[in-house]
Amino acid sequence: MTFKTSLISSILLIFSSIMPISAKNESTLDLDSIDISLLTCSPHEEIYSLYGHSALRYHDLRTGEDVVFNWGLFNFKAPHFVLRFVFGLTDYELGTTPMPYFCNYYRKWGSSVTEQKLNLTSEEKKAIIQALNENLMPDNRIYRYNFFNDNCSTRPRDIVLRSINGKIEYQLREDFFPTYREMVHECVRNHPWAKFGNDILLGLKADQPTNHEQQEFLPQNLMYDFDHAQIYKDGEYRPLIVQRDMLVPPGVQIIESDFPVSPLTAFLILLVISLCVMILEWRRRKTYKYWDALLMLLQGLAGCVLFVMLFSEHPTTSTNLQILLLNPLPLFYLPAILKRKKNTHWWNILLVMIILFFIGRCFQVYAEGMIILALCLLIRYWSHYKNA
Repeated sequence: MTFKTSLISSILLIFSSIMPISAKNESTLDLDSIDISLLTCSPHEEIYSLYGHSALRYHDLRTGEDVVFNWGLFNFKAPHFVLRFVFGLTDYELGTTPMPYFCNYYRKWGSSVTEQKLNLTSEEKKAIIQALNENLMPDNRIYRYNFFNDNCSTRPRDIVLRSINGKIEYQLREDFFPTYREMVHECVRNHPWAKFGNDILLGLKADQPTNHEQQEFLPQNLMYDFDHAQIYKDGEYRPLIVQRDMLVPPGVQIIESDFPVSPLTAFLILLVISLCVMILEWRRRKTYKYWDALLMLLQGLAGCVLFVMLFSEHPTTSTNLQILLLNPLPLFYLPAILKRKKNTHWWNILLVMIILFFIGRCFQVYAEGMIILALCLLIRYWSHYKNA
């Protein structure tokens, strides 16, 4: 849901002199000449844009001022960016961009830009303008980004809804109770490794049905809802959107192929290797400790990532039942396995972990291939049990 960092930096440097609307005398504004619109940008193939993007457009037809208020700016070069992102401590920023540059960016990537002009009274326009300028103030423009709860789609939505003088009534979508995971799957359906990465990190809360407001973290859902929304006041209805235009039509997108081996294929290969190792062990009456060590190392390192995510501020990672299988515990028993200690308790602990993991599958959707990984580890338990 963000611009590419290099482009953002260039735009902000060139157009940092753009004055906020509040710098003008609001009494001189001809509010009838001002259009305020929701912009929705379709996804393109870069990983950061798979979910689309939303922004607000301020267009003064009298003066020609035409700027986009964009909550999707971030500094990838900020200190400890990756670590802060893991813990849900990423800061995003509101900035203004001239409308032509905003459209040209998405035109370059082959993404469409749809404009929905809001059906606002003069008082509502004034309230939105005041809210936008307050958000642009140095103390307010930086905010703590949250993928599901506070992002480039929810920020413009909240400003609009808070400024409306009346009650917003929506038309229900056909699939009204999808989970966060199901919605994310739809966005990354052509990127199996992105889907796998999301599913590894998303926990139990991502599999709970969502309500209407929660689904609007996706720009496409917000656009649909605004299209079908009515403002109710004093017994009368008026549509929230007065006009919809396609400012940038969909273009040609360059689709780069993902890693040629899918997650499912990779885990199937792992299963085949595990079976081959088991057969060799059975024939030679010995166990291959280095194969055990490799599996335990991978299991433990992945478990460290999931363990860290338990302390993240991301709302759906704190309860992840996949940690029943992927956790740091194997790293503590790794030296004993390499030394071939017969009294290690690791294999009994592993069996308990696998059983609990399969029980947890009744409550949470696991990443693709995780069940196969559990079977590989179960094969290792059985192999050591037979050779004990």
